[in-house]
Amino acid sequence: MENENLYTFENPAYRKTFWHTSSHVMAQAVKRLWPEVQLAIGPAIDEGWYYDFDAPFSFTPEHLAKIEAEMKKIVKERIRVERSEKSREEAIAWAEANNEPYKKELIEDLPEDAVISFYTQGEFTDLCAGPHLDHTGRLRHNGFKLTKSCGAYWRGDSNRKMLQRIYGIGFPSKDELDAYLTAQEEALKRDHNKLGRELEFFTTVEEIGQGLPILLPKGARVIQTLQRWVEDEEQKRGYLLTKTPLMAKRDLYRISGHWDHYLDGMFILGDPMDEEKECFALRPMTCPFQYQVYLNRARSYRDLPMRLGETSTLFRNEDSGEMHGLIRVRQFTISEGHLVLRPDQLEEEFKGCLELAKYCLDTVGMLENCTFRFSQWDPARAGIKYEGTPEQWEEAQRVMGQILDHLGVEYSIGIDEAAFYGPKLDIQYKNVFGKEDTIVTIQIDMLLAQKFGMEYTDADGQKKIPYIIHRTSLGCYERTLAYLIERYAGALPLWMMPTQVRVLPITDRAHDYARALSEKLNALNIHAETDCRSEKLGYKISEAQLQKIPYMLVVGDRDIENGTVSVRTRKGEDLGAMTPDAFIAKCLAEIASKSKEV
Repeated sequence: MENENLYTFENPAYRKTFWHTSSHVMAQAVKRLWPEVQLAIGPAIDEGWYYDFDAPFSFTPEHLAKIEAEMKKIVKERIRVERSEKSREEAIAWAEANNEPYKKELIEDLPEDAVISFYTQGEFTDLCAGPHLDHTGRLRHNGFKLTKSCGAYWRGDSNRKMLQRIYGIGFPSKDELDAYLTAQEEALKRDHNKLGRELEFFTTVEEIGQGLPILLPKGARVIQTLQRWVEDEEQKRGYLLTKTPLMAKRDLYRISGHWDHYLDGMFILGDPMDEEKECFALRPMTCPFQYQVYLNRARSYRDLPMRLGETSTLFRNEDSGEMHGLIRVRQFTISEGHLVLRPDQLEEEFKGCLELAKYCLDTVGMLENCTFRFSQWDPARAGIKYEGTPEQWEEAQRVMGQILDHLGVEYSIGIDEAAFYGPKLDIQYKNVFGKEDTIVTIQIDMLLAQKFGMEYTDADGQKKIPYIIHRTSLGCYERTLAYLIERYAGALPLWMMPTQVRVLPITDRAHDYARALSEKLNALNIHAETDCRSEKLGYKISEAQLQKIPYMLVVGDRDIENGTVSVRTRKGEDLGAMTPDAFIAKCLAEIASKSKEV
């Protein structure tokens, strides 16, 4: 490799190449050990790599240990990696001769003018676009780990054969690998899919189905708190609250374009092919519904901007393999909004949307871990995924880029990540395992208003078409709850916690005093409960701490006599005795400030 100083693991491109080569070393090890195993695909991913195999047996931890040992041998052999090209006929003949039917299918699906490249290291050759490192010794024999194996449908299609996927991770040194594995152990402790169930925030039931979680009282309380706060904040900023239906006839989605571009992602009620009967669909988004609010009567330039907000329940027919706890679900609730405005108001209103989103994310403690992506269209998919002309898209992206630059937003560019009707700013967040998802979007739309016949009378008396901004304030509440559980390891800040105070009477004589305290706290919207069980105080305190309850009020005979409470925290701190009024003032101040301290 030329100029090796440029090839460092900190460079994302080199890191991907490092992991891609690792996937080939793993596949070579598998073929050495079990030549009958057939190869599917093996890409680098955001963290590490995977390879899909068709094996006549199930990979066990013992198998993974053997593969790791063989990989170490291949790394130590420092085998050169060489690229070659074949014609389509030669490539298919290679796949047939080597009994690799999955590779053959991939080759046959390539465009006619595609360059068909292969990479060879020793006795192992694989169909691959590359790039790869120049020899296997660039990896480190003690710097990688195979992390798990699981099932994976061929090409992600549940109607195709179930293959076996092996995941791996690697680094240039053992110390970096050890640090990563330690971080993963901590991530497992914080994983909302595990911790959220243990703390009884949510559950799932097989009879209800994948991607349809049940929010238990604790989770429901957190989301209720967030929804009320966001709705109040939006009202302060001039938003008008709407409440629209959960479904509509296909006619509405045809106007918006969702019927053509999003049909597979919708839950359909009726036969979508039968034009003689009514056909409905559960809504995957709220925009065409909220447009009807604008269309309720004629509008003038004085009515703009019109900011419409709604706590919307949406439905999306995600693939079963994509479901994950509260992060990827089929029914969810979102802080959705649409702003209808004049072109000259676009930058100021976009700025307001961004400021609101950043305020919300910062208040809940997530902003510092967010990144920004300017999601653009792919001209090659014009008329397929995207509506509008190239000129309209270039103008929308030019305007949005100018706005982002004026606002000083640091962003990456995501090609083919735009909505079908316009570019967007995606605010990205990673879960504890490093998987990135979009938490908030702000989209510029110069197309749909015209499709819906949305007009306004301008100051010059002429009818004009408004622009629309599609946006969320805090995004999907279920996903946000998942991230908050992981961010705070279940110990959410006081203002969000479903139970904020637990009163613990030491003796039966203190029961009435304890219950009266709880009633007083609840009357002031401080969520409190009383634990009057006949258990030892130490056990009650320990259990409250395990449930992440911020404050415990221990009350006994002396507290009754003195009119005090003994305050303890979930961190194990003893704050001593104080009057109930002093404790209430402390709580109310902490809640009002929305402190992120835990």
